[in-house]
Amino acid sequence: MSAGAFICGCAGTQLNNEERAFVKEADPWGLIVFGRNVDGPEQIRALTESFRSITGRSDAPVLIDQEGGRVQRMGPPHWRKYPPARRIGELYEHDPTRAIVAVRLITRLLAEELFDAGINVDCLPVLDVPQPGSHDVIGDRAYSNDPASVAILARAAVSGLMEGGVLPVIKHIPGHGRAAADSHLELPVVDTALDTLRTVDFAPFAALADLPMAMTAHVVYTAIDRDQPATLSQTAVGQVMRQTLGYDGLIMTDDLSMKALEGSMNDKIGRARAAGCDIMLHCNGNMAEMHEVAAASGSLSGAALDRAGLALASARAPREFDRAAAMAALRRFDVESV
Repeated sequence: MSAGAFICGCAGTQLNNEERAFVKEADPWGLIVFGRNVDGPEQIRALTESFRSITGRSDAPVLIDQEGGRVQRMGPPHWRKYPPARRIGELYEHDPTRAIVAVRLITRLLAEELFDAGINVDCLPVLDVPQPGSHDVIGDRAYSNDPASVAILARAAVSGLMEGGVLPVIKHIPGHGRAAADSHLELPVVDTALDTLRTVDFAPFAALADLPMAMTAHVVYTAIDRDQPATLSQTAVGQVMRQTLGYDGLIMTDDLSMKALEGSMNDKIGRARAAGCDIMLHCNGNMAEMHEVAAASGSLSGAALDRAGLALASARAPREFDRAAAMAALRRFDVESV
């Protein structure tokens, strides 16, 4: 029997008895960890090992949002502090070559820390392209306001992650940068013309459409679907993501517990599945909701099962890495402390 078509969170720094029983019974495809789940290197390794032991899948995905800047779940004193993406984008504006090398080294170092912790998927890079007047929920998490620069730097970031044995997740497809609201708190509505969206917002996703996993945006684009956010829209997923952008990889929802999405958990999952999303993401660790998610998501099957298998098959063992040389090189680059 295949794993459940969802990713869950957990409440604390270890799986409690109720969570262990849930993982054993529901068999979520993956686990996502947040700051509340991280205390130190030995603890996080024990948490990731226990999750895989219960599922019986040594390659079971364990995800994290480890971007750098203000979105970094593992940080000092045990792990390095990484710069926000925008800092790399600023370097790229006056020295593109150094910026490309810098971001690749940064994500290679980052991947080393994640891999050692038992984390094999990072929800990075952010491909969103912020525009004037947009909400700062993306802000400096994005490399640039220029879609071509975003695509180039994101490709370098992906190289560093994958060389370190960590799979990337591009987000937030088809683009959250123009949103004037924070989808954690309310539903953003973007009224931009489709031609502009294609040229600016969608462009980095089309450029990186070969990557194994993508996370949706809880954003209404009135030029695509006036009634449904992209996560729940058959037009956004089927026509825009799959056809216009040419994305054939695994599509996971953004967190279903975010306030941008209305309705019961069962309703949201039904609509996300009907839209064409492969994996449901639920992050808050609320056990009652987790049972609802498991029941509504079902098991991976058909195209979703194939995409999940291909995503994991794209992982590789970390390559040789001269850590001291990378640190020395990064000190020569004008970037923040790493």
